[in-house]
Amino acid sequence: MTTSLTPEILLSAYAGGIFPMAEHRDDAELFWVDPRQRGVIPLDGFHISRSLAKTIRNGGYSVSYDADFQGVVQGCADRDETWINDMLFDLYGQLHHENRAHSIEVWHDNRLIGGVFGIALGGAFFGESMFSRKRDASKLALAYLVDRLKQCGFALFDTQFITPHLASLGAIEIPRAAYRAQLQSALLRDADFYAETTVPSADQLLQRNAQTS
Repeated sequence: MTTSLTPEILLSAYAGGIFPMAEHRDDAELFWVDPRQRGVIPLDGFHISRSLAKTIRNGGYSVSYDADFQGVVQGCADRDETWINDMLFDLYGQLHHENRAHSIEVWHDNRLIGGVFGIALGGAFFGESMFSRKRDASKLALAYLVDRLKQCGFALFDTQFITPHLASLGAIEIPRAAYRAQLQSALLRDADFYAETTVPSADQLLQRNAQTS
């Protein structure tokens, strides 16, 4: 258990393959997690279903990067049960100001309807959480995030755990040893989340995904 944490310690922990969580939002303490089976989304294995592709083509939404990081984290924490306590909320904000934490926002009628955020370290991206206030909004955020990671030189997309929702998008579980081997390799890469400066069009997104999946 820990009651205090710095951004530097947090990044060091991620580089070592572990991450912190709280039991609930009002818990002042954190505990470290090191899953035996780690959830990852292979960047060349992200699956855009026909229904999601239709949503992407139909439009009616807009996507941004790092436009409302705090709003995305708040959206992820705004649920009955959450592991994001005040300490983690503050730490994520500090890492965002240091360009270490990033978010993808999905908007409809100027309202934030979904998003995903995580931490970048070398060529590894540690997905923390996502939320959706409208159907497919979190899936849209993930699709644009995966595209961004591929375009910007990342090699590992860590989802920590796997859920049926993530599995439907291509997430898999790998043993701890395999994960750490992939992590160490990814950390040696010099990826840059801002190497891509534009949001791809729907056609570009779908075409790029088809070429690599």
